[in-house]
Amino acid sequence: MRFVSFFFIIIISQTISAQFHKKAEPFAHTYSIVAKDSITGDMAVAVQSHWFSVGSVVTYGKAGVGVVATQSLVNPSYGSKGLALMEQGLSPQQALNVLLQNDSGEMYRQVAFLNHKGSVATHTGSKCIDEAGHRQGNFFSVQANMMLKNTVWDAMANAFESSNGDLSERVLAALKAAENEKGDIRGKQSAAILIVKGEATGNSWEDVVMDLRVDDHKNPVQELERLIKVHKAYDFMNKGDLAMEVGDSKNAESLYLEAQKLFPDNLEMKYWYAINLLNNKDFNKAYPILKIIFNKDNNWRTLTKRLVKSGLLSISEAKLSEVMQL
Repeated sequence: MRFVSFFFIIIISQTISAQFHKKAEPFAHTYSIVAKDSITGDMAVAVQSHWFSVGSVVTYGKAGVGVVATQSLVNPSYGSKGLALMEQGLSPQQALNVLLQNDSGEMYRQVAFLNHKGSVATHTGSKCIDEAGHRQGNFFSVQANMMLKNTVWDAMANAFESSNGDLSERVLAALKAAENEKGDIRGKQSAAILIVKGEATGNSWEDVVMDLRVDDHKNPVQELERLIKVHKAYDFMNKGDLAMEVGDSKNAESLYLEAQKLFPDNLEMKYWYAINLLNNKDFNKAYPILKIIFNKDNNWRTLTKRLVKSGLLSISEAKLSEVMQL
C-alpha cells in the first residue's frame, strides 16, 4: 500500500468535515452487500430498500479502487470521499475511520467499504434502527438496518458464500436471501446493482461492468433479476455489433445467437442473428427467421435495405430482392 502521510490525512479530514452536512440525509434504511469476485477481480455493491431510487444515494464504485454502500440516515459523502481516500492508498478501515471521526451523526450511519484487494470495513452506528447489524466474510460484507428480523445479514452472508455463478448472480442470491427473511420492516420499493472492474482500463466507459437500478417497483429484487438477464443478453449483442463492425460475421453470428438464447422472443436479437446468417450465405436458415420478423413489423424489411449502403450487409442484388419478397 502506498504511503499516505499524516499531513494528508489531516488536510482531507478538515475538507471532509467542512463539507459533510451540506445536504439533507435521506432515510435509506435498507440491506446491502459489497463484494469482490476473487477470479475476475470485479467489485459489486447492491442494495434494496423501501425508499425511492435507493441506488442513487447508496451505491458508489470506481474501477481499480473499490465500492461503497452508505445507508441508514445516508450521508452521501461516505461514497465519494471514501473512494477518494481509498484511491490515495488508505485501507477501507482507515478511510472509514477518517469519515466517522468527522461525522457528528456517525451513530445513525451504516456504511461498508471494499477495496480492489478485497479488504472490507463496516460500521453499524449505535442508533441505527433495529433490527440492525452486519457480517463480514472473505471478500465481502453484508449489512442491514430497520429489518423485520435480526436474521437478515446472516442469511445474506450464507447465501453469498454458498452460491455459484458470476458476481451478479451471487450478489443477487444475497438480496433474495434477505427478502426470504422478510427484509425491510416497511416493505420494498427499489433496488440497484453496480459492478466495476478490479483494475481500471484507462477508458471510463469500459470500467463499469453493470449499473442497473429499479427505482420504484412492487417487487424490486425480482425486477432487478430480470434486468440483469436483459443486461447479459445485450452484452452479447454489443459484442456482436463490434464483431460485425470489423467484418467478423462468424463471431458476430455466434454472439447474437447467445443473446437470442436468453430472449428467444426478442425480434431485434432474432433480426441481427438472421442478418449475419445472410452475411455468411446461410440463406436457407436466414429466410424463415426474417419472414417471421417482417410479418410482425415491416419496418425491419425497410431497415434491411439500408444495411447494404452502410456495409453491414453484404449481399447480391438478386439475393436482396429475394429477401425483400419474403
